[in-house]
Amino acid sequence: MHKLLLVAAAVLMTGNAIGADMASPDDAKAMSQKAQAAVNEMGSEQAFALFAASDGGFQDRDLYVFCMDMDGVMLSHAIKPELVGKNLLDFDKYGDTLFKNMIAVASSTGEGWVDYNWPYPGTEEIREKTSYVMTNDQGFFCGVGAYK
Repeated sequence: MHKLLLVAAAVLMTGNAIGADMASPDDAKAMSQKAQAAVNEMGSEQAFALFAASDGGFQDRDLYVFCMDMDGVMLSHAIKPELVGKNLLDFDKYGDTLFKNMIAVASSTGEGWVDYNWPYPGTEEIREKTSYVMTNDQGFFCGVGAYK
């Protein structure tokens, strides 16, 4: 029984450590604002290179930058570069048309939060996530997401 309690405590502490190492929605918004400034100041090519570089200042804990055009084509994705060039407008794997919703927010207000469901890192569990998306001077948007 004592071993079982120790194992249970270790599992709970590991779960808390993982959760404690996750970024907040406020962190995501701040990185999204930083990404918008980078695109506006240096152009998309240089900004995308920074977003993809692990030491570029745009990857922190579970945060990373993705950029998409208003037709749903992924322009930059720091974690999954194989998505670049793909049209994800109709993506609906987890019960949300998140990219359509992102485009709607970016088109109407220029920036804002979009809520959706997404797999939690290291698990198969689907959890609530939110991304802060912002348009830039080049006419596309970038976003950064965090788990709620």
